[in-house]
Amino acid sequence: MNKIIGLKVFKTKHIYDNRGYFLEIFKKKLLKKNFVSSCISYSKKNVLRGLHVQLKNPQGKFLTIIEGKIFDVIVDLRKGSKTFKKCVSIILDSKKKNSIYIPEGCAHGFLCLKKSTLHYLFTQYRDKKNEIGIKWNDSNLNINWPIKNPILSIKDKQNITLNKYLRIL
Repeated sequence: MNKIIGLKVFKTKHIYDNRGYFLEIFKKKLLKKNFVSSCISYSKKNVLRGLHVQLKNPQGKFLTIIEGKIFDVIVDLRKGSKTFKKCVSIILDSKKKNSIYIPEGCAHGFLCLKKSTLHYLFTQYRDKKNEIGIKWNDSNLNINWPIKNPILSIKDKQNITLNKYLRIL
C-alpha cells in the first residue's frame, strides 16, 4: 500500500457482551478535526461509488464501515503534496473493525464486496456545485479494482478523466 500524506487508518473499539456490542467510532484526541456533518451510506454488492472530490471547501472524511466489506480507494489530488496523484487502496471490513481518515483534497471511491453500510463524518458541508468525479477506471490512475463491470450511478458514469480534472485545477 502506497502512503498518502494525512491518510490514517484506525481500528475501532467494539465492546461485546451477551446483549450485543457497543462501537466507539471516533475520539477527538486521536484525530484533531472538527466535523460538521454525519451521514450513512448503504450499498448493494458490486456497487461502485466515486471517485468523488470537492473543488472548493474540500472535505476531510472519517469513514467507518458498520456492516459489510469494501475495496476503498483514495487518490491524492492536492497540488504541491509530496504524494500528488498517488493512489491507495485498502479493504475496510466490519469484521476487522477498521476506520479511515481521508484528508481534504483527496478523491475517494469504493466498491462494495458485499452489501455494506458506511458511516461518514465530514469536515465541510457537501456542496453539489463544487463536486467533481474522476472515472473509476481511468488508466492514468492504474487502480487494480477487483471488478470489471460494477454497478454505477448515472452521475458516476459521467465522471471525467484525471487529465481533464488536472486542467480544471
